[in-house]
Amino acid sequence: MSNDLGTRAGFVAVIGAPNAGKSTLVNALVGSKVSIVSHKVQTTRMPVRGVAMRGNTQLVLVDTPGIFSPRRRLDRAMVKSAWSGVADADCVVVIVDATDLVAHPEGLAARDTANILSELKSPATKAALALNKIDTMKRADLLPLIQRLAPPGRFAQVFMISALTGDGLEELAAWCAEQMPPGPLLYPPDQAADIPLRLLASEITREKLYLRLHDELPYAASVESEKWEEKKDGSVRIHQVIYVQRAGQKAIVLGKGGQTIKVIGEAARRELEHLLERRVHLFLFVKVRENWAESREHYRELGLEFPEE
Repeated sequence: MSNDLGTRAGFVAVIGAPNAGKSTLVNALVGSKVSIVSHKVQTTRMPVRGVAMRGNTQLVLVDTPGIFSPRRRLDRAMVKSAWSGVADADCVVVIVDATDLVAHPEGLAARDTANILSELKSPATKAALALNKIDTMKRADLLPLIQRLAPPGRFAQVFMISALTGDGLEELAAWCAEQMPPGPLLYPPDQAADIPLRLLASEITREKLYLRLHDELPYAASVESEKWEEKKDGSVRIHQVIYVQRAGQKAIVLGKGGQTIKVIGEAARRELEHLLERRVHLFLFVKVRENWAESREHYRELGLEFPEE
């Protein structure tokens, strides 16, 4: 589409501490599932680009991994990726879990948020603060939080939103649209995401895995779509491997008599059929690979830079 039609397009980096609501926000603005969501911290491991249209303006929303103090190699790669998304963006939305920061002003999320704000180099005119989950709190509790996080000159705007209910999202989207430079659309207007279907399918299964085994399964699982076969009847046959680090974790994922993996597979299959709008034959396998988090190939598949020790 030519810019003679008055189109604008650019990148919006959505950053914040783990579990602040970044993926929920991006999915809500796009209007469809492009990034997985769970209660487990650091569910998002790679930058996911969701595409949203607001009038003649295209917002490419980059859902970045949560920024926190990294310890492992994968942690360092995710945090570096998140900051790279900020550097390349036309505007930045810093999202915080307002309920957590009010309830635990000295907690982990508060410390991660403070570190993010101290490292944020984006001009204030291009940065906004989004206080998320306001639907569960009193407005009187928000003023001290705003004063603490957004002193004059730090942000261009402060938005009070609920990514879950949609409160305040259109105001935030309108501000983001105003920051986008004039230019042709970067993606077809009906495209919702820039992520290969194989990778999105793997991410959906990983989401269902974490939702089912939030407490039992440590942050030690990966899912890969090894086979993707288009069938003559229009359906698709997908073979996925769930990699865990220890035999005990494999037993947890399988469950007694294979019941747990059956439930996970059914939930993933239903969502994939909704997403792909066709029948899906999904087959899940579980393998032990102790060093999956140290594999260069795995980082390359996620679009992450492999950090050297």
